[in-house]
Amino acid sequence: MSGGVGTVARQAGSEHGGVGEHSGVSGAGGNPGSSAAAVDSRRWRALPVILIASFMSLFDVFVVNVAAPSIESDLGASNAGLELIVGGYSFTYAAGLVTSGRLGDRFGRRRMYLIGMAVFTAASALCGVAPNEATLIGGRLLQGAGAAAMVPQVLALITVSFPAAERARAFAFFGVTIGLGGVCGQVLGGVLLDLDILGLGWRPIFLVNVPIGLAALVGARRLVADSRATRPESLDPVGLGALTLGIGLVLVPLTLGRDEGWPLWTWLALTAGLLVLGGFAGWEARLARGGGHPIIPPAVVRSRPVVGGMVMIAGYFLFFGGFLLSLTIFLQAGQHRSPLNAGLMFAPLGVVFALASLCARPLAGRFGPRVLSAGALATSLSLVGFAVAVAMEGTGVSAWELTPLLMLAGVGNGLVIPALAATVMAAAPADISGTVSGVLTTTQQFASALGVSGGGALFFAQSARHGPDAGLLATVLVGLVSVAVAFLGSLVLPRAAVVTPSVPTPAPVPAKVA
Repeated sequence: MSGGVGTVARQAGSEHGGVGEHSGVSGAGGNPGSSAAAVDSRRWRALPVILIASFMSLFDVFVVNVAAPSIESDLGASNAGLELIVGGYSFTYAAGLVTSGRLGDRFGRRRMYLIGMAVFTAASALCGVAPNEATLIGGRLLQGAGAAAMVPQVLALITVSFPAAERARAFAFFGVTIGLGGVCGQVLGGVLLDLDILGLGWRPIFLVNVPIGLAALVGARRLVADSRATRPESLDPVGLGALTLGIGLVLVPLTLGRDEGWPLWTWLALTAGLLVLGGFAGWEARLARGGGHPIIPPAVVRSRPVVGGMVMIAGYFLFFGGFLLSLTIFLQAGQHRSPLNAGLMFAPLGVVFALASLCARPLAGRFGPRVLSAGALATSLSLVGFAVAVAMEGTGVSAWELTPLLMLAGVGNGLVIPALAATVMAAAPADISGTVSGVLTTTQQFASALGVSGGGALFFAQSARHGPDAGLLATVLVGLVSVAVAFLGSLVLPRAAVVTPSVPTPAPVPAKVA
């Protein structure tokens, strides 16, 4: 395999007419659907259109990882340029999530979805025809900005469009979507590269977004009902600016630092980012004390479902970022698999993840937060299995041994991740659902970036001394600690936070739902 571990590291290292306006009526806790509310009859037809945004945003993380070596060869990209092509998407994506969520709450979530989808589609076309490295970098940065505008609206639109009795089912389909997005990115990316359609090489991985994006734009205008805050709060430009700047200053070195060898500028940027985020926290506290409108109200920050859900999400994505990177490099550099073959290894995980997401709703309705604990336990058992298999057989561990373990991880993740998203969003007042969605997705991005950076550093350090099997084993053991944190988060969730009725009832539905 050409390029060895360094090329594979770059390849795998970045992750990740006429519609009336309506807002869900807030009941206890301020959640939509907690009392009788006007429900748009097109909501189930609109759901696939809404979920396209989540699918496309994930697809373009994984598909570029697979295509990175081909892009490097075709455009003659430098190491720094390739890192920006792969990782630049994450910079603008993560930095704009909270701001876009806030804008959706204030000016309309469908409007922000349409703007984001239009930008993402145009940027995909630009990437597909890019004649050089600089143009492709610009297109990727623009793609990230488009994704940041549309993705926070997904969870917000689901929250306000569906009554409480249906919302958990809608979130289950959200789980299916994110599972398939990752799998299709890795598998379809390899297929498109192998087919070399019309001799275009890597370009179809971007051009395939164009017809999908255009269809989503038409579908959203016809099917998705707009919604916005019934009492819009001020945008707080100082807070949003500080948050965006702080996130950017932290994520850039976390994404590029490992491959650059952690030069001085990465540490300066990290320090500056943490200081800016600290200043942001102080500004928000001052606003709250003075009767202003902080981005996230203190009552939401103190909510057990929000705090517990965020802790679990951070733990899961911290583990998953480092694990996916390390396993991908292990499969390619350690076992000398092709990108397509390595991508196919992850297919069972994604398929089982999607199926488990559909089962999570009825199970959560019956067993409450114990389902989340069981999911974390299943993921932990899969990691223990990985540790034993790799410790005993090293790089000789077979696909027949790895596949059941990946499927078990898919069960755990499918039971946990969509239910956590639903739990956090259920605790958010309808007027700031877009903002909370942005914070939730930003938490995922931060945790994933930390996992990739820390897990990658650990993997390469151990690989250099003892081989790629030792690198994977070390990452798996650290992943166990991360999932243990997620398990502890499940213990602080009240039972009511993850229980949802499986059928509609004529009486008002309690505000806290799964």
